[in-house]
Amino acid sequence: MSEPLKRILVGLGNSRTATSVTEHAIEIAKLRTAELVGVAVTDPIRLEWTGPRPMGVGVEEATAELRRSRYERAQADIKIAEETFATRCRAAGVVHRINEETGDPFEVAEDLVRYHDMCVFGLRGLFEHGVVPEPIDALERLVSGGVRPILAVAEDYRPIRRVLVAYSGSIESAKTFKHFVQSGLYADAEVRIVHFGSDATAAQRRLDQSAAYFLAHGRAVGIDHCQGNPERELIPYAQAWSADLIVAGNSSKNLILRRLFGETALRLLRDSPLPLYLAQ
Repeated sequence: MSEPLKRILVGLGNSRTATSVTEHAIEIAKLRTAELVGVAVTDPIRLEWTGPRPMGVGVEEATAELRRSRYERAQADIKIAEETFATRCRAAGVVHRINEETGDPFEVAEDLVRYHDMCVFGLRGLFEHGVVPEPIDALERLVSGGVRPILAVAEDYRPIRRVLVAYSGSIESAKTFKHFVQSGLYADAEVRIVHFGSDATAAQRRLDQSAAYFLAHGRAVGIDHCQGNPERELIPYAQAWSADLIVAGNSSKNLILRRLFGETALRLLRDSPLPLYLAQ
């Protein structure tokens, strides 16, 4: 039985990604009769920070003008994103509302996720509305802060017809694909499970057992074992197979981020051009 998805948080990060995150969220909501909650966050501290300032006549005025300009640009971008979200939701007949929040976007997201079943964010441009540089670890910080499950989507919308499950054999990696199966998402999509590693016997056992789990939930899958390093080869493999979504967990490492994500998942968070499903 699929897990109920009745409230989905949609990050309206900026106008460039608004169409993609909205269309992906609508696709899920229509099947589940779910409510979409679009959230736009204004972070005054980041918008106002201008770095070290030189001394001199007119510096304060120029700095104040820069801050005003940033805020106005951010508000204009938020308005476009919100209009895109609302217009597309109305056209699709999906129940929706918008939350406008002010403060630290990571704290806002960590709070809101407690009251939602799933989050849909852009892979790039989560909060800063194209005005100030996005922290390179923004998505990592959300996941490490407990904001999950997350569907992180590309800037351009693409229907999810092929799903690649990257299974490392770790418990956390298994949790991720199990959560994906139990969610019932993309039930008509073609699914392939891939395992990277040099031990063919262990790989076959893991692939067979994971495929059996999918089959027990009514989903037939393909399997593949690849030699090599998934950090380098997973994204090229997914692109060669024409995957539309990568389901990725982690493998345990010593450092805290690597313990949360694993090397492969970290590389995906930072570099993947394809949508990601993250649930561990």
